[in-house]
Amino acid sequence: MSARADHGPWGVPIALFILGAWVGHLVWLLSDGGPSWSSPLAWVHILVQGYLCTGLFITGHDAMHGTVSRRRWLNDAVGTTACFLFAGLSYHRLVVNHRAHHADPTSESDPDFSTRTQSFWPWLGTFMVRYATVIQFCVMALKFNILWWLGVEQWRIWLFWVVPAVLGTFQLFYFGTYVPHRRPETPEMAPHHARTLPRNHWVAMLSCYFFSYHWEHHEAPSTPWWALWRVKDARASVTDARPAA
Repeated sequence: MSARADHGPWGVPIALFILGAWVGHLVWLLSDGGPSWSSPLAWVHILVQGYLCTGLFITGHDAMHGTVSRRRWLNDAVGTTACFLFAGLSYHRLVVNHRAHHADPTSESDPDFSTRTQSFWPWLGTFMVRYATVIQFCVMALKFNILWWLGVEQWRIWLFWVVPAVLGTFQLFYFGTYVPHRRPETPEMAPHHARTLPRNHWVAMLSCYFFSYHWEHHEAPSTPWWALWRVKDARASVTDARPAA
């Protein structure tokens, strides 16, 4: 999707770190040594795991743009793994849909956009219907039953695997689709039909791995998520340098 991807030396290490953190934290949460459901810290770990779930999809999304590795087989392997771990998603199907989104954002042909309603819940429902598949649900059900067969308590599966995945889905939709592309449009959204958060890098990182710098992502889709703040700063410096009207 991006022939001039800015890989740098960090794409693969950062991707593997997120994958490893998600797997390692989940394994501990599902083990008998993990927190009990009544522990206040359990809810902290749920939020952390939800954030790592978001990171899984962001990693897969970067792979869709070819920014994880210049070696296509490695880039696609990371993307396929990240999307499968996130929610049994088909990486190939996501690539096709994401290309359509970037080709004409907020149009009738944009699979991420709801032209019927701008309300959050109906739009989310439309979004889920377009992306969810029977195969995906079967994969998730199989994962659940394998974990149960391995002896993981059901409450741990629900609390530490299912709930964080749902939280990650909401986080991605809200900060990566709903807020950036909802109407009415404003002049600063041109030409990408995408808005961006004000320049606060800590908030942007915590909200959705800089993905809330969404105008910048559409302007420079070959930039990996962890470098979008640079595009944001460059845009701000140009704006600040313009003479007052």
